[in-house]
Amino acid sequence: MLTTHRKQAILATLKQEGQVIAKALSETFGVSEDTIRRDLRELAADGLLQRVHGGALPSSPAVADFSQRKHISTTAKSAIARKAAELILPGQVAILDGGTTCVELARHLPMTLQATVVTHSPSIAIELLDHPDIEVVLIGGRLFKHSIVAVGAAAIEAIGHIRADVYFMGVTGVHPVAGLSTGDFEEAYIKRALAARAAEVVVLASSEKLNAASAYVIAEAKAANTIVVERETPEALTKPLTTLGIDILRA
Repeated sequence: MLTTHRKQAILATLKQEGQVIAKALSETFGVSEDTIRRDLRELAADGLLQRVHGGALPSSPAVADFSQRKHISTTAKSAIARKAAELILPGQVAILDGGTTCVELARHLPMTLQATVVTHSPSIAIELLDHPDIEVVLIGGRLFKHSIVAVGAAAIEAIGHIRADVYFMGVTGVHPVAGLSTGDFEEAYIKRALAARAAEVVVLASSEKLNAASAYVIAEAKAANTIVVERETPEALTKPLTTLGIDILRA
């Protein structure tokens, strides 16, 4: 079998089964594991999968920059954001992550809501300027322009002084084994620090992020108390997560 055909078969198996194992692929195609690992490296370099120990998982398409992500799954994001906005109760302290779905969440907050929103996203802070009864705490640091959020030591230091009721986390990958992940090393640290300062973690995930993985792990999947997904998300994608005790909220 030609290398090109083998790679296509690997991607077809990945799409059908949700993961591939290098040893099993080598037996299927009658080639060495080294050959399969080379195929996986090249496919990963093209952004077509995410390599993990022993094989590969689907890669998330949500690792593009902020301006590009605004045009991905816009209907799903709006529905997820609207449902998530209902979870913030009057008087609560809520952390809103960076990212396009959380910006949509901010847009759906009622003008009458009395609450405190903590965020490291200037975009979210701007969205809440006209909400008279929402106190906005903006965490500063080095601006990571790809996602338009503050990162770095100064942000981590500020986060350590917060106690929040709920943290709305944006991710690029949710996988029952590989966990919650994102496409940037420093963002993973920030998200992990924010999760540690909230009584409850709510993950916002459109369907293309489920059963997918990105390069940098935030936490195990069970770090999420609730995952908000679009209504039509297949049960096959959510069942492994509910098995872990995670609540699935359909928007």
